[in-house]
Amino acid sequence: MTSSLPAAHLAQLNVATLRHPMDDPRIAPFVELLDPVNAAADAAPGFVWRLVEEGAADATGLRPAGEHVIVNLSVWENQEALWDFSYRSGHLDVMRRRREWFQRHVEAHLVLWWVPAGHRPDVGEAMERLAELRAHGPSPRAFTFTSSYSADEAAEHERERVAG
Repeated sequence: MTSSLPAAHLAQLNVATLRHPMDDPRIAPFVELLDPVNAAADAAPGFVWRLVEEGAADATGLRPAGEHVIVNLSVWENQEALWDFSYRSGHLDVMRRRREWFQRHVEAHLVLWWVPAGHRPDVGEAMERLAELRAHGPSPRAFTFTSSYSADEAAEHERERVAG
């Protein structure tokens, strides 16, 4: 059975609080890995788009969540593609070293949500979804890998919310 719903892609935002400024030598190994990891993401099956600061190769200069917090915002064809890149590629090696560069978060630092295919979420939209997850827990509007919702569930939830 095919869905009559418009095609949807999975958006993701993660935030990380730096232990030191980006130009600190203790962060240099992370900075050196940015280009190869971003290139791997760009070439990964199912990758659609990632936020890049104007005039830069990445978004590490954007600080919508605080002076020491960097953001990563991307869109993927589906949850499996994002999972495979995150946990079944060289990206996992970088994640294993995250405590060297980033503070441990006590609240949610990753949020997933469905967007219409072709939509490119901005940082404001992404931060709103993270705030929603932090305030209310997982829902079809803001969820995590461990508490996920399908695109159809998210669309139905949105229809009910709008009608409501």
